[in-house]
This record gives sequence, C-alpha cells and structure tokens, in this order.
Amino acid sequence: MDANSLNKPLLLSDEVEPDYVKKSSFLVSSVKWTLKIIIWVIFIAWVGLIFLYPGEIGNQLVKKIINATKGSVFGIAGSLFLVFSAPILLIAFLAVAHLIISGEDVFEKRKTSKNPSFRLWTFPVLVDGPFGVVSAAELIGIILFVVFIIWAVYAYTLRNLSFITLFDIPSTEKGIFILEMTGLRFGMIGLLCLAFLFLPVARGSLLLRLIDIPFEHATKYHVWLGHLTMMLFTLHGLFYVIAWAIKGTLIKELLEWKNIGVANLPGVISLLAGLFMWVTSLHPVRKDYFELFFYTHQLYVVFVVFLALHVGEFLFSIVAGGIFIFMLDRFLRFCQSRRTVDVLSAKCLPCGTVELVLSKPQNLRYNALSFIFLQVRELSWLQWHPFSVSSSPLDGKYHLSILIKVLGEWTARLRESILSMSETEPQKDLPLLTKTMITASVEGPYGHESPYHLMYENLILVAGGIGISPFLAILSDILHRVRDGKPCLPRRILVVWAVKKSDELPLLSTIDMESICPFFSDKVNLEINIYVTRESMPSLEEGKVHVALNSSCPVSGCSMSALVGTGNNVWSGLYLIISTVGFVILMVLFRIFYINPYQVSTWWYQGLLFIACMVASVIIFGGLVIGLWHLWDKKVSARDDEHEKNDRIKVESAQSNETAVHKDLTQKNLESSAIIQYGSRPDFKEIFGFISRKWGHVDVGVFICGPPTLQSSVAKEIRSHNVRRQSHHAIFHFNSHSFDL
Repeated sequence: MDANSLNKPLLLSDEVEPDYVKKSSFLVSSVKWTLKIIIWVIFIAWVGLIFLYPGEIGNQLVKKIINATKGSVFGIAGSLFLVFSAPILLIAFLAVAHLIISGEDVFEKRKTSKNPSFRLWTFPVLVDGPFGVVSAAELIGIILFVVFIIWAVYAYTLRNLSFITLFDIPSTEKGIFILEMTGLRFGMIGLLCLAFLFLPVARGSLLLRLIDIPFEHATKYHVWLGHLTMMLFTLHGLFYVIAWAIKGTLIKELLEWKNIGVANLPGVISLLAGLFMWVTSLHPVRKDYFELFFYTHQLYVVFVVFLALHVGEFLFSIVAGGIFIFMLDRFLRFCQSRRTVDVLSAKCLPCGTVELVLSKPQNLRYNALSFIFLQVRELSWLQWHPFSVSSSPLDGKYHLSILIKVLGEWTARLRESILSMSETEPQKDLPLLTKTMITASVEGPYGHESPYHLMYENLILVAGGIGISPFLAILSDILHRVRDGKPCLPRRILVVWAVKKSDELPLLSTIDMESICPFFSDKVNLEINIYVTRESMPSLEEGKVHVALNSSCPVSGCSMSALVGTGNNVWSGLYLIISTVGFVILMVLFRIFYINPYQVSTWWYQGLLFIACMVASVIIFGGLVIGLWHLWDKKVSARDDEHEKNDRIKVESAQSNETAVHKDLTQKNLESSAIIQYGSRPDFKEIFGFISRKWGHVDVGVFICGPPTLQSSVAKEIRSHNVRRQSHHAIFHFNSHSFDL
C-alpha cells in the first residue's frame, strides 16, 4: 500500500460527526456519572477501611460501627458483614443500574484526541519477571497491596507488643505468646486479602462488567491474590505449629475442635486443601499437568466450607461478600452448561485446526474479542476448555464460530471424532472413534463489556499461530461495520502474524473479506505481514489444493443458553438482588426461629449455618429467578425459531458451496493482501519504528494474542519506544488477548 492511501481519511472525519453516532441525553449522562461517583466513594471508603483496620484508628472505627449495630437481629456477625461485605454487594447493585441505563450497545464514538497520550492500563512497565507483563495501573495495584501487607504487619506487631505490657505476661511465656499472636495476625491479614480473592474469577460478574475487565485478564489478578493469600495463611499455620510444638501440645491442638472459639481441626483441613490448590497451581505444574491443576482446584469447596467452620460466622462474614458473588456466578454457569448445543458445522482444516460453528439465540450478545468455555461430553464430562470466538456478531445473529488448534490429547480426540463423522474418507493414520456424535455444552460468551478494538483509529494486530483467531473476528467486525455504516473508528490496520509452517496460512481463508465488504481496500487501509519461521522458502505444495473435511452434525434445534452473567442486564440484576435479599431473609428467619430461641452459640455450627444460608439463597431465590429467566428466554427463542432455521440453512449452504476445497491462499490474495516472509521472525523494533514515523503523532492500539514470549517481546518494544519516542511519533497502547490459565 502506498503512503498516500495510509494518510487518507477513510471512515470518520474529525470535522464531520456522522449521523449514526447516538449521543446520550443529558439526563442519562447525569445519572450515569452520579452512579459512578457513588460507586467510587463506596469503593474508596471500603478499601480505606480495610487498609486502616490493622491499625488503632481503623480498629476503633470498626468497634464503633459494631457497637452501634450489634443490637440488631444479626448481632456482631451482621455488623462485620455490614462493614466488610455489604459495600461490595452494594457496588454490584449500583453496577446493575449503570449497565441497564447504559443499554445493550455500550459502544460510543469517541472523538479522536488531537494530543495522543499514555494510559495507565495500556502502558507496559514490567515485562520480564514473575508477574509477566504488568501495566502501570497494575503496578500501582501491586504496590498498594505490598504497602498494605507491610503496614498491617507493622501495626499488628505494635499491638502485640502493647499486649505484653498490658497483660504483664511472664518472660518465660512471652516467646510463645508472640508466636501465637503473630500467627493470629497473619491469619487476619489473610482474611482481608481473601475478601478480594474470589472477585476476579466470577466470570460474568457485574463488577467485572462495570469496570470492563474481561475474565481472561482478571484471572491474572486471582493468581496474584491466591499466592499472596496462601502465603499469609501458611505463615498463620506455621507460627501456631511452632508455638504448639514448643509448648509440647502440637497434636492435641491440631485435633482440637472447640465449640466456643476458633476450631483448630477445620482450620487444618482448610489449610491443607488450600496448600494442595496452591502447589498444583504453580506455573510448572499447571503447564505440564493441567488436569491435575484443574481437578485439585475443585478443593475450593472444602477450603471455603472448613474455613467457615474454623472461624465461625463472625470472621467468615468479613469474606462473605466476594464468595457470595462467586457462588452466584458459579450456579448460573452450572445452569447454562446443562443445555447441549447444536454444532451447525464441524470442519477439519489442512493445518490440523478444527472450526466449529455453534448455534446461539439472537438475544445472546457478544463482541469480536469474546471467548467461550467448551465441553464435549464424548471426550470428557469434566473438562472445559476456553476458546476465542473467531466470528463477528455481525456475521450472523444465530451462530458463532471458534477455531481449535490440535495441541493436546483432548483437541486431538476432538479432531478424530470429527473425521469419523466426515463423509470424506479420513486419513489412514488417524484412528477412528466409535462415537459419531458431538454433544457440546457451552459456558459464556465472556469478554470485554465494550468492543474496545473499535476505540482506536489505528490498529496493529500481532498474532502467533492460532492467535490469529480473535483477529479474524476483529477484521470481520470492522468490515461489517464499514459496509453497514455503523460506528467504527479503525482506519489503518496492520496485521503481523508469525506461524511455524505455511500449512497454517489457510486460516486466513476462513474469512472472505471481499464478500463481507466489496472493495474494502478503498475504505480500509489493511496490510498483512506473515512470517513463516520454520521454512526458508515457499513449499512446493504452495499452489496445491487442500481438502478441508466437513462433517454433517445432527441437530436438535438447541442453541446456547442465554443464562449467562454477560447476557440480559435486567435478569442478571434481578438474579443478584433477589438472591441477596433471599440470603438476608434466611438469616433473619434462622435468627428468630432457631438460633436465638435455642441459644445456639457454637461457633463452628453458626459458621455452617451461615454458609448454608448463602448456598440456599442462591439455589432457592436465585433458582427462582433463573427459572423465570429460562421461561422468558424460551418465549423469545420461539419467536426467533424460523429465523434461526434460515440462518442454519445459510451456514450449511455456505459450507457446501465451498465444495470442501480451500487453498492456502490464492495467488491473487497473496499479492494484494499479504506479504509473506520465509525463514524470519518479526523485528518489532523495526516494525514499531517504521509505523511510528509513517503514521505520525497518533494513538495506536496494539493487540497481541500468542504465547508469553511473544507478549513479552512486543511489550518490551512498546515500552522502549514510548519512553524514547520523539514528540511527533506515535504512542503505542499494549492490549493482551491471550488466555493463559
């Protein structure tokens, strides 16, 4: 492409505001800003109180709140719940209102900034290290947690020393007292960190949607918090074990199960479950033995239940808010995953990649950077695997596509299963499965609340291997929007794709850009640079026609369930609010009719009743909402059945019209759309330097999907360029789209 075309305004002009861009009314904007301010005030107050709690000021403040509210039917546990758990639930309630007011389509056109600037969330600061690629905003969060831990240890140490003087403890017992009190304090700090631990792994959480952090990013924060929390709990147990060993009562103390006070044995069981999860979640184990990591992580149920038995309802109420939000999400995922989903099309591409087209209802929304969790029951009833969506929501209202590369045993068996159903004779070296059905279940889709790839006028998409999948969805989405005149900022797009062998190139043929948007090259400056790293020259089979094996899958008329946290905002909000109200009602009923009349004072039993009320409220009250949501979804789906049938026919027709024949890339497309380099890797320093000079002083969104080494290489060059850039050069914004559990 020539330089003139790159400098030509293509989609939106800075001077002309297009008719299709809808602006929010003053009233709606005012309400949204008011909600945001209230949310921030509550959040800052909540975090500030947690931060101050280890010190004397925070402790006295909490005591005043407890004294003012402990006369209620909920007692001291209710007061602690009000202080530590209620704020995060209140924020979730306000998030419901904000999302409903924002509407289903949250994309709003942003005017191009005349002064491009750095952004905390997209500026990589740390690249090589135990945390991976860390943005400036994430580094601030890490520093705040480190400061909190140091402050909490310091404050609690001062309080421990003051207790020695206050109670006049004999010198022979001071060492044991300090050890026990230090263990107690580490346990309390661990509880305060545990209040945050479950929030990032609630996949469809309204909180994640409010701040627009997708689940694949949030899992990173869960990993960080998990390491920190388990380190604190391990120190908690270790200090007690040392103290008890010195006293000579180790076995007795470990097996003790008190009725009044903290029960030790449940704490031991909870800690052991946590240690199993912690050890198997370490990166070397998780990478080489993923199934071991996955199965042992289900011990979180044991960890949480026995933690409640260990500390009782008083202290468990501190962490109940985040756990309750996770329980809501987990139950909703369970309900969604019970439905089997029609596989409209299953195709084995020559490079060993599988393409599945799944049926979905019209009202189940997603964007081009979404992903789903897929289960195939013929392969495993327990394994769920995440895959990026490779289709745009504008490709069809009643289906979505995913690309699956054969990398392990599960994916290999899936490909064999598809080959066994194919009308074309499968390859002789692949064993056939006796099963000829694909019974798929889906959780999701999940992802960014807003299509943030549309927020940049200039895009660089960097992919490694199958990492091209979400970028095919992005390209399709942009071309659809350009064709239909919908809001879309991207004007210049550079795709940098690194593959090991040229047999992966046909993945680009899964999107027909000319059919989506005829003459798209006149409207979008698109350049594709492909690097084939393990071949020094084009294969002799470059022009050879490859056969993509299509399989006809029996359909039953079942599409993906719309019961997902990222689905209908009203139903998601009702599910949260009614479940929470139900929890409060159950606690009141237990207090009035059981705990108070029968004077139930056993700590571990009260903790068990507390967590039982949480589970019952989700199943009974939340289940009622889910049942009504399901009936509403069936009613809506019934109206769309005829359209869905037509869409399925279109998908099947498209598959058959291709005659199951794909080329790696036709010579015409190679010459006009892509530059292929063999035997080399992308030089990101050269690429970013050239683009910076060519595109000038603009914001450039850089999206990366690939292995950690690729992310680190790109992030390092972005950091280096942004730090050393001249004033008239581009500013690059790092956005990772890699899912790495």
